[in-house]
Amino acid sequence: TDGIFAVLWRRAAKNKNQNTWIVLDGPVDAIWIENMNTVLDDNKKLCLNSGEIIAMQGLMNLVFEVADLAVASPATVSRCGMVYLEPHQLGW
Repeated sequence: TDGIFAVLWRRAAKNKNQNTWIVLDGPVDAIWIENMNTVLDDNKKLCLNSGEIIAMQGLMNLVFEVADLAVASPATVSRCGMVYLEPHQLGW
């Protein structure tokens, strides 16, 4: 059974002419973030445990909104663009 991310990713990949943003907001888990490396590298493909491979389409965008990257590997961090905000700048 696919998880919610795989379902959303597949749906977005099918809509090749629609601009889609997937926003992941929450703590980084070492296991699932490492599974995202094939999406974040030059291949831009989600590889599922079932063997299915879903390619990222040109109008798909992925955003991670996290508090810290304490458990993310340097390989994962190097694949992402970073925007850092001081907590007092957020206004909440």
